[in-house]
Amino acid sequence: MSAAISLDRWLMAADNALRTVSGVAYAARPSPAAGIDSVLSPEAKRRSAPLMRVNHVGEVCAQALYEAQALTARSDDVRTRMQQAAKEETDHLAWTAERLAELGDRPSLLNPVWYAGAFAIGLVAGKAGDAWSLGFLVETERQVEDHLAGHLDRLPVEDVASRAIVAQMKEDEAQHADMALAAGGAALPAPVRWLMRGAAKAMTLTAHYI
Repeated sequence: MSAAISLDRWLMAADNALRTVSGVAYAARPSPAAGIDSVLSPEAKRRSAPLMRVNHVGEVCAQALYEAQALTARSDDVRTRMQQAAKEETDHLAWTAERLAELGDRPSLLNPVWYAGAFAIGLVAGKAGDAWSLGFLVETERQVEDHLAGHLDRLPVEDVASRAIVAQMKEDEAQHADMALAAGGAALPAPVRWLMRGAAKAMTLTAHYI
């Protein structure tokens, strides 16, 4: 029975990977930008689009991380928490994809690479045990929260739609971090946190253009 369950989970993970990298994502919640009529100049669109592409890449990576961590979770409670967070991250994935299209731009061409790399990292975190996996989630979400705060500073003031999406994403990420911490997430060693920041910076710089 356990082998069958394991196979089912792997098949579900593969299905999620295909849907994520192919751009098939549906939000359960309305976009925070719904009903907002942002008329932007070409220059404002050129400034907003790369930032929203980076945010979309972050959500591609979030799907991979949560999927891998749920797959390797040792307790049903941690697996459920990961899956619930992933559902909320799917909203972010759909919102950012929609906003990118509205800005006349495209997702990163390297999304399959980002997904594969994040999935591998998620497997390592999950294999380390639930406390470390949850701790990895806490640190990831705290870093993402800081990253989104920076984007709120950089997005054009007149791009109210993009700013509404990023603000809601930032709020959700903070809640995910709090959830993982309350569930027993362990504090990661400083070198691991520094390595995560370095990898995130390399990803965001690349995704800004490609």
